[in-house]
Amino acid sequence: MIFTELELPGAYVVDVETHEDERGHFARIFDDAEFGALDLQTYWPQISVAFNEELGTLRGLHYQEKPHAEAKLVRCVRGSLHDVIVDLRADSPTFKRWAGVPLSAASGRMLYVPEGLAHGYLTLEDETEALYLISAPYVAESGRGVRWDDPAFGIEWPADPRVMSDKDTAWPDFTR
Repeated sequence: MIFTELELPGAYVVDVETHEDERGHFARIFDDAEFGALDLQTYWPQISVAFNEELGTLRGLHYQEKPHAEAKLVRCVRGSLHDVIVDLRADSPTFKRWAGVPLSAASGRMLYVPEGLAHGYLTLEDETEALYLISAPYVAESGRGVRWDDPAFGIEWPADPRVMSDKDTAWPDFTR
């Protein structure tokens, strides 16, 4: 695996190294020792999947407050998406900054999202599916979100969303 740290401290793009032969290819997508060597999360008590029927579906931007804060490892397993993370750690040098990463089933690329960052994505194809490894079980009372178009962040999405949940359209302005 090839780990490339993003501008937001602790966030990484993880590229898999494939080994190909006449059957196809084989690749490791997780290795406890490699993740641990970078002081990244290695315990994943929850694994979730999100299927999105339509191109232009936006999910996010979501996070959980402490004590249920969560790290995530996200991989697109069908179709493609534009993944976005926002640094909400008040003590971070990149507080309120964002990063965007294209993920696709074809590339196998993953995004490691540390605790304290909001996460969301916009699908770039119909029938796009994302797989999440999550470091803490979901606790509804700790679930939070920020608006995809909040001027506090200035996120540049590749397109405007066409499908969103009522909950995601109703997040208030970020005020910290």
